[in-house]
Amino acid sequence: MGHREDLLEGAKRCLLEKGFLRTTARDVVRESGTNLASIGYHYGSKDALLVQAYVSLIEGVGERFDPGAGVETDQPPGSLERFREVFAGIIATVPESRAIWLLSFELMFQDERLQEVRKLLAAAQREGRAGLASMFTGVPEADLAPEAVEAEGRLYQTLLNGLMVQWLFDPDTATTADQLTEGLRRVIAGVGGDTR
Repeated sequence: MGHREDLLEGAKRCLLEKGFLRTTARDVVRESGTNLASIGYHYGSKDALLVQAYVSLIEGVGERFDPGAGVETDQPPGSLERFREVFAGIIATVPESRAIWLLSFELMFQDERLQEVRKLLAAAQREGRAGLASMFTGVPEADLAPEAVEAEGRLYQTLLNGLMVQWLFDPDTATTADQLTEGLRRVIAGVGGDTR
């Protein structure tokens, strides 16, 4: 690996151990075996490096729960069965990716202290919506219509964030994939006040 990759891997380890706000450039340099100047040369700033490391961590989690990423699935894209399967896969990753989700929430609750970081993360969130829409619909990201990413991607992202709050806060009472799917089925069917 070169310095760029070493920095990225070192930054990922630091983020998981210390979080975003407590990780210093010196921490990353120590962890990666590089030097301070290489951060600026390869990434522009420590914050830009940490954002890239965070995005890489999130992408790694996403790859583990994507039914199309090496996991065979016979559930039709866009179906309730596919919806349940994807969310079951997401939930299955929570124990091993807990530190990454906690890091996500640390970043969400930062205000003006991290304005540049928030801009970079907003761009990454847009990409994340496309990835989520692709997982559920089976349509490659490059082929998704912008309105599908905006509507469906936002819906899945909102559900995912809410689900992660539940699983991080109290896994014993958190919503399961079956419960989430049944709720969606009832909404689609227009069950409304029917208690059947």
